Amino acid sequence: MPMTPTARLMDGTRLARQILDHSAATARAVTQQTGEAPCLATVLVGDDPASATYVRMKRARCEKAGIASRHLSLPAATTTAELVEAITALSEDPGVHGILLQHPVGAHIDERAAFEAIAPHKDVDGVTMRSFAAMSFGLPGFVSCTPAGIMRLLDHYDVDLAGRHAVVVGRSAILGKPAGMLLLARDATVTYCHSRTRDLKSIVREADVLVAAVGRPRFIRGEDIKTGAVVIDAGYNPGNLGDVDFDAAATRAGLITPVPGGVGPMTIAMLLSQTAEAAALQSGLAPADRLPASSG
Repeated sequence: MPMTPTARLMDGTRLARQILDHSAATARAVTQQTGEAPCLATVLVGDDPASATYVRMKRARCEKAGIASRHLSLPAATTTAELVEAITALSEDPGVHGILLQHPVGAHIDERAAFEAIAPHKDVDGVTMRSFAAMSFGLPGFVSCTPAGIMRLLDHYDVDLAGRHAVVVGRSAILGKPAGMLLLARDATVTYCHSRTRDLKSIVREADVLVAAVGRPRFIRGEDIKTGAVVIDAGYNPGNLGDVDFDAAATRAGLITPVPGGVGPMTIAMLLSQTAEAAALQSGLAPADRLPASSG
């Protein structure tokens, strides 16, 4: 007989709606006071259907929030130098307040070089090394959107992180690594793991807070979840599957994010929130000390 879920769901869709409402208010204020709406530039290389869908969805959300969008679609054969040149031009354009490079960009392109062409004060997706450094040192700047969304969810559900053992399964530069640094800044004791970690199950079983970001469907088994743990599933795999075996994990966890409807909506909400904030900062409508530390 299947066990009854006991975990409380962390509703990212509802919280994201609140964040988007606040972003829309900020965008209206910028537009009213400057005569120019905040603008997010999206850059897409190639014609990957999933990436194109994500970009269209983000542009539609921008429109609803009163944020203008400018889209640059480049052919799959675009070189690293050509992509860097295009992003540099957007970085220097005063009409653009935020830049999003949709990834992946193709194996032949140096993705890190492309990311680093984004001016830090327009890095609303939090992908540059300067943004990561500012975040790690607790300095002003923009945070990687998915980790930022995770922290907002934890705050919304009053999760006290001080002294808790947080386990992050995943080590990507824009998800796993920054998530761990943000948790560390909240006084959690953080363990980084990944798909090659030895005896991963035993480490997961010790987690008071688990962030699954490894990119493998149902990689974390429900029976390995500590009773009462907070489970953040940042994975999204074909078939609407997360990185955690949700049904089994929900019988043990205290709080858990669903897939979809958990972390995903928060990522887009934070992207638009940071775009609206970037426009306010660049327009002089927000305190200068909120500017990314490396932008001046």
